[in-house]
Amino acid sequence: MRGSQRGLSSLGLLVVLALAIAAGYYAYKAVSGEDATLSCGSAFTACMQKCRRTTTEAPAAQACQEACQRDQAACERGGK
Repeated sequence: MRGSQRGLSSLGLLVVLALAIAAGYYAYKAVSGEDATLSCGSAFTACMQKCRRTTTEAPAAQACQEACQRDQAACERGGK
């Protein structure tokens, strides 16, 4: 009987530990503001990365990159 109770307490400890880690993670994300709106520079970088991943033809890649540059210029004019 004691063995099964000891195993249950170990399992309970693991569950509590997992919940504490998850709560800490979401608290960190809320405090750090990592999910907040991207800055103009980081939005431009993300856009360029998307262009590199999704376009295979040179004209399409160039058009995508020009769109990223227009978006960045508009972002900077708009004050973020």
